[in-house]
Amino acid sequence: MGFIPEEGKSLPPPGLVNRNSLWLAGVGWVSAVLHNAINHRPPVKSGVHRQFLLATIGWFIGYHVTKYENYTYARLDRDMNEYIKLHPEKFVPKEQAQHHTEQKTFAEIVEPFHPVR
Repeated sequence: MGFIPEEGKSLPPPGLVNRNSLWLAGVGWVSAVLHNAINHRPPVKSGVHRQFLLATIGWFIGYHVTKYENYTYARLDRDMNEYIKLHPEKFVPKEQAQHHTEQKTFAEIVEPFHPVR
């Protein structure tokens, strides 16, 4: 597709059956059936080739969305592990943390949470 950088291409490919592929294939099929119903045709029996085409397009898009999702999570994990390696004093192991009075989580150290309402 082209929206995953070169470093993301070393990741293993996602499975052919994944939640994004199933979801978007279902959306494609339902859109074809809905189009048939709106045009007063038998919803499931007519335009089977369009139903198959839209389901296949949805499956393809879902597969590539999953690839991009896996790349994004792998990049975030890599950055988090790199930060932990660069700042080991902020992430003390549990046996040493008992001597400290305050134990912080990763989210408290890196980025405070401010809800937007």
